Order: sequence, then C-alpha cells, then structure tokens
Amino acid sequence: VQLAESGGGLVQAGGSLRLSCEGNGTLWMATRMAWYRKTTGNQRELVATLSRIGTTTYADSVKGRSTISGDLGQGLLYLQMSGLNSGDTGVYYCAVDDLLSGTFWGQGTQVTVSS
Repeated sequence: VQLAESGGGLVQAGGSLRLSCEGNGTLWMATRMAWYRKTTGNQRELVATLSRIGTTTYADSVKGRSTISGDLGQGLLYLQMSGLNSGDTGVYYCAVDDLLSGTFWGQGTQVTVSS
C-alpha cells in the first residue's frame, strides 16, 4: 500500500489549507486513518484520526479549527485546517492502520505557516 499526501505549501498565518491523502493498493480492513506531523524539534504528533465507523479525534492543538474526513474503504483521507499559526508548521504524514497488514505511512507533505 502506498500513500501519497498533497496540499501542503506556504500559508500565511490565519489562513487555511486542505491536505489530501490517497492510497493505492489493497487494504484488507483499514481500521483507522490518521494525520501526524513532525514539527520543530522533530517530535511526531498525532493530529487527528478517523476510524472505520466514523469516529474522529483531534489533538488539543488543532481541535476546533480542524476537520478530518475521508473514506477508509477507498483509502482517502483529508484534513481541513483553519486559523493556521506557526505551531502548525511541519511535515504532515498520512497513516493507515490495516487489520491484517499493519500500518502504512506516506512520505509527508510540508506545511509552512508564515507570520
């Protein structure tokens, strides 16, 4: 399974963006898809998750200004973010947990928020 993220780039503080993730390959049973990011300091943070039954979770840092959506059966995942700030700068990764095959990761897309 290969995951490809897109939608990153340079955004002004206060702006919005929409990240996309598209998976190619066979997912036997995707149980969860998620967005992670690596920010300054190279620490990985779980940003948001979407479960197979539609349950969503968000990190406190993005809650209230982000929306995760997608179709796990199709290997599609999106993240709409608004009110961007410098703390959102980083590399955003898409990941999918498959019940039989394990976890797959994308290569990441860079998001840079300028002040």
